[in-house]
Amino acid sequence: MDRFVVVPASYIFLLRERDGATEVLLQLRTGTGYMDDHWAAAAAGHVERGETAYDAAHREALEELGVTDVDLRMELTMQRTRHDLPIDERVDFFFSARSWTGEPRIVEPEKCAGLEWFRVDALPDPVVPHERLALANLGTGVKYLTFGF
Repeated sequence: MDRFVVVPASYIFLLRERDGATEVLLQLRTGTGYMDDHWAAAAAGHVERGETAYDAAHREALEELGVTDVDLRMELTMQRTRHDLPIDERVDFFFSARSWTGEPRIVEPEKCAGLEWFRVDALPDPVVPHERLALANLGTGVKYLTFGF
């Protein structure tokens, strides 16, 4: 039996409170070839060899948003696949943060067409489907999800 390859990634949802509601910072993907024109976590990316998921999250926050000292909170892990596409199995680590240093900004304009705050209970459309599921489970105590099985 062939073993599958697991591709790990870290996602960071920056959160803030505004007018009694929780808001999340999302980016509008462009030029990536994957889910372009969809809203997604403000920062996310693959975990590199020899790097922890936490390290990857901090690195991505700096590379994509220009922020440091991100106070990460582990939210949940998602195992996912797409049987209709030839992709490897994925394991996604979702973090939230309510404090960081610096003002989030678009650092990679070739991959990000917009950066906006949205109420968690009033997300834009479309949002990357597995990320929408993760956002729906923030703060619920759910620590493990599957998608695409």
